[in-house]
Amino acid sequence: MPLIRAFARAGRPGLRRLGAMALLGAGVAAGQAPFGLWWLSLPALVVLTGAVAAEERRAERLWLAWAAGTGYFALSLFWIVEPFLVEPEIHGWMAPFALFFMCTGMALFWGLAGWVAGIGRSRAGRAAGFALGLALGDLLRGYVLTGFPWALLGHVWIDTPVAQAAALIGPVGLSLMTTLAAALPALGRDRAGQVRASAVALAALGLVWVAGDARLSAESPAPERPVRVRLVQPNAEQSLKWQGEMWRVFLERQMTQTAEPAEAPLDLIIWPETAVPYLLEDSSALFRQMAAASGGVPIVTGIQRAEGSRYFNSLVALDGAGEVVALHDKAHLVPFGEYIPFGDLLVPFGIRAFAAQEGFGYTPGGGLRTLDLGRAGHVLPLICYEAIFPQDLNRAKGRADWILQITNDGWFGDVSGPYQHLAQTRLRAIEQGLPVVRVANTGVSGVIDAAGRVVATIPLNSVGTLDILVPPARPRPPYARTGDGPIAILILAGLLLPVARRRFGR
Repeated sequence: MPLIRAFARAGRPGLRRLGAMALLGAGVAAGQAPFGLWWLSLPALVVLTGAVAAEERRAERLWLAWAAGTGYFALSLFWIVEPFLVEPEIHGWMAPFALFFMCTGMALFWGLAGWVAGIGRSRAGRAAGFALGLALGDLLRGYVLTGFPWALLGHVWIDTPVAQAAALIGPVGLSLMTTLAAALPALGRDRAGQVRASAVALAALGLVWVAGDARLSAESPAPERPVRVRLVQPNAEQSLKWQGEMWRVFLERQMTQTAEPAEAPLDLIIWPETAVPYLLEDSSALFRQMAAASGGVPIVTGIQRAEGSRYFNSLVALDGAGEVVALHDKAHLVPFGEYIPFGDLLVPFGIRAFAAQEGFGYTPGGGLRTLDLGRAGHVLPLICYEAIFPQDLNRAKGRADWILQITNDGWFGDVSGPYQHLAQTRLRAIEQGLPVVRVANTGVSGVIDAAGRVVATIPLNSVGTLDILVPPARPRPPYARTGDGPIAILILAGLLLPVARRRFGR
């Protein structure tokens, strides 16, 4: 492949220069949660884009972009070591390798952008090509090898009104807007031109900011009937969850939280992912106890279930008598965490996904669809990782009244992972125009309105319950109807235009 040949060619920049690019990439990552330093992220991306665009040699440009990407993903994804530290005596040795290969592997998408920048023959053209290439990389990361659209460049805006643009252009559109704004200063032929181009970029972002602020100020239509839910967060730390009798401690804690008196009648009580320590087939008696504890209030909980030799990570809804009335099997599984690619061939060797408590990994469900939960309304269920894939929500069957995410962020550590996951869930609310109720084993549990604002939370690593009304929905935004198609066409058209001009003339 041309990309691989270019990467292997002589001409690698010196280590000092590569290190400087890695630091710039880390500066861009400072805009990701929990830091949220978008005002540092954008200037770092401007300088980085200028450095890549100034390099005329393709091989060196590719190396520079790859080094910057390595720094970016090292800071954004350092939480990836946390799952290996849950049982360090077994998996701890893999943690540094996981971080190294994740960061350098994800950085190949940035290397691709450096290679793509060659569509431009001038510094300005290379800057524009690099901006389009970075956005293309974010698009591809959502789909290649089942996808991993975590820490997209556009995510740096989630804490600002600019994020409201996702209702129209989606997360990759936010990335494209960001990379193009960073490339504009490089279009100036001299210092004065660069200053003017920078002013144009800031003015454009300012307009988006003002429009987003106006959208945030708009009132959502009141629901026909308010829905009141209880969020149950037992603080079931992953390293303790299945140790000895701790599963019984966490189960009894959730039962106690469920039985707490409510100030107003509840329509639904929600437990987190894998909250029940039994398989679905063995839980009838427990379900009746849960119904008794709730006083007849329906409950949604995470659970595992089996069909023969197949196991599923599932969500079930129980009615007031403890009978199962709705079921969702997690459809988008975590590679190596919940299943091993080609896992059926590896079972005889004892190789299994370490997040699955039963079998050698989970089987994917049939996709997203809304569940009718009676008085609680029509709900779109998500289990953990499913919340990072906007295309899956766009394809879901049926229009929901609200989104329900149960998750086990205990795998993600305490620093950045849980907060980045929460941030992406906020973006799903904006894209779908739907409020989100999020319930996690260790946190952060909370409620997000249809504009992506966090209404209330139970903090990370704490035991708590939260009784709250589900915020109203908004009309379905354009992105929920169109998906990534228009932005993908725009990126490809931008990349093909210089090629077509050179081939066919002006």
